[in-house]
Amino acid sequence: MGRADIRRDAARGVVAAMAMTGFRRLSVGLGLLEETPPEVMAEQAKVLRPALERVPERLRGEAVELGHWLYGAAGGAVYGALVRPRLRGRWVGPAYGLAIWAAFETGLVPLLGLEHTEERKIVSRLLVAADHILYGVIVAGESVD
Repeated sequence: MGRADIRRDAARGVVAAMAMTGFRRLSVGLGLLEETPPEVMAEQAKVLRPALERVPERLRGEAVELGHWLYGAAGGAVYGALVRPRLRGRWVGPAYGLAIWAAFETGLVPLLGLEHTEERKIVSRLLVAADHILYGVIVAGESVD
């Protein structure tokens, strides 16, 4: 795997995170999702507060979104490094997206002391799962038929 491959996979991760943003904005606008996970992290994660406090208040939403896109880029690069071309198939990308969501819910949520998962309704959970499936489909790129 060369640098061009890593850049391509990271770029797919950014585009996938952007698509998730669109899906989430629609979900919030329709009243199906109260807050997006990046918004919850920005509000509740104490470790992020010092960095966000340095950002002018009017730009904090954009800073949170850029952080989500960087996280998406990292996830795309990891996908490219972990999933060899011969192992890629129709369901590998969506499964990877769900795995990232599961890792977030079981790892980062407790580590950062977030409370949103305990309060989240089933519809909200399904929507967040769906946007992670979307992420995986986009990150997988041409491997999805």
